[in-house]
Amino acid sequence: MRQKPGLFFVWLVFAGMMNCSYSQDPADQAAADSTDYQWVKVTMDAPFAPRDGAGALVFRDQMWLIGGWNPDRRYRSFFPFTCNNEVWTSRNGAEWTLVKPNTFRDQSFDATADWEGRHTGGYAVFRDRMWLVGGDSNQGHYQNDVWNSIDGKNWQLVNKEKPVPWGPRVLHYTVVHDDQIWVIGGQTLPNFAPAEEIFYDDIWVTQDGVHWNQVKPRAPRWSPRGMIGGSAVFKGRIWMLGGGTYDTPQTPTRKFHNDVWSSADGVEWKCHIENAPWRPRQYHDVAVWDDRLWVLEGYRIDSGNLKDVWHSTDGVHWREVADTPWKVRHAASVFVYDDALWIVAGNNMEPDVWKLQRK
Repeated sequence: MRQKPGLFFVWLVFAGMMNCSYSQDPADQAAADSTDYQWVKVTMDAPFAPRDGAGALVFRDQMWLIGGWNPDRRYRSFFPFTCNNEVWTSRNGAEWTLVKPNTFRDQSFDATADWEGRHTGGYAVFRDRMWLVGGDSNQGHYQNDVWNSIDGKNWQLVNKEKPVPWGPRVLHYTVVHDDQIWVIGGQTLPNFAPAEEIFYDDIWVTQDGVHWNQVKPRAPRWSPRGMIGGSAVFKGRIWMLGGGTYDTPQTPTRKFHNDVWSSADGVEWKCHIENAPWRPRQYHDVAVWDDRLWVLEGYRIDSGNLKDVWHSTDGVHWREVADTPWKVRHAASVFVYDDALWIVAGNNMEPDVWKLQRK
């Protein structure tokens, strides 16, 4: 016989519901409803080869496109090992300069002298440097290295003498908050590189890329996940917007989420809404622009790549930008730059550049 729920269980359910409640200032909602945006096509033919999962950083008043993935044999000269370590930069989105040519070309490559090609890794601007924090498992191993650069051309291996304590891991969410770099969630991929199957719900922080401290989030908190591109730090809080898990041999069913959580310290998390109006997704991109949270594109098993774009002033009430003109995609490169929100390339596998601006 099934036991009837007691008062403590009812209280837990009520507390969980309360934890996902959130009220919004009517003035904020009115401001969001009165704001209109428009997409501008910058170019359909940027000089770099098509790619997805490339890092997207804004540093020293330029956009920086870092690495990326393309398994198409037609582009093998650009991606000998499906991923490369190119670095491109632009001030206007139409003209791009190759700052660092791809050196990840053959078996003689020295992974301590330069970073292996990668995509969907961790990317950050921190203490006047660009940072690469981990990578993927496409080369049959986990890239749990940390690099930084002041110019995009020359990169320093930060943790050469000390392995990171949070490996092996891929598909993690990376943000800069409270004068630290944060690595949040992610998983292992035994189907790509040997490791015990783990879906992470932990958090690690650093100020130098060498010494890491673990932050232990308390319940209630988000379930294990990753696959979130970009970063969203808004109103002094880290925001977790959707995400999911990749399939593994032991867990062949992927998970997709559309819940919204935030935290000021990584320990106490607040669920603002369990089911946002945008569909559950992974490999999407998040950003903060125009005093709003943004969720763009992504991937689902049932529908494939997506092209919808949503914004919110509070994480609860969301409004969609209608009539997105660019093709469906996931794992795009999203920049907040020059008072606009930019989307570059992605799994549409075209070198296109678009920007969203206020009308």
